[in-house]
Amino acid sequence: MDPMQAMDALGDPVRRRLVELLADGQRSAGELATAVGAEFGVSQPGASRHLRVLREAGVVESVVDGQRRLYSVRAESLTEVELWVRGVRRFWDQRLDALETEVARGRRQARSTDPTHDQEARP
Repeated sequence: MDPMQAMDALGDPVRRRLVELLADGQRSAGELATAVGAEFGVSQPGASRHLRVLREAGVVESVVDGQRRLYSVRAESLTEVELWVRGVRRFWDQRLDALETEVARGRRQARSTDPTHDQEARP
């Protein structure tokens, strides 16, 4: 599965909320539609379209149970997104660590060249 496809699907606040609702476990399409309808003013057909996008992106899966369709999160899809985020974060963490080192170095140099620094430290 392509993590970008999952992230594209999760770019919409209604779809993110649907995934949040499913984090606690499997729910019916009707329950999900009611929840996002109340929060976002989305109609039942609109909620169904959002669920279809999530299903096609591999973020959720569904099973038919009688006349109900039950949805659940596909954990592996979120793991792939998490791995992608870690890779990007590692890139920035290294740069932020280097920046922190430079800022600390600049502060030390400023203190060592500031003639009032030693006078302020004396009682």
